[in-house]
Amino acid sequence: MLEVKSNAPAKQVHHGNTPAAWTTVVLITLAFTIGTLAVMFANWPVFFGAVGLLVVAGIVGKVMQMLGLGTIARR
Repeated sequence: MLEVKSNAPAKQVHHGNTPAAWTTVVLITLAFTIGTLAVMFANWPVFFGAVGLLVVAGIVGKVMQMLGLGTIARR
């Protein structure tokens, strides 16, 4: 058997498996679900509330990432 050795450090790949990513995805999924139901029932105030939740989800995700709960930025 031929054994291959590498001196390169192990590459860390998180694939979005962080608290910031999970929180953002859950909030975005919730916003789209509420928005879809609101359109189906023609409830426009609820629809625009869901749009607001979508904006909040993006802000929450970025703030959580900046607090260290996301992946480390590539250089």
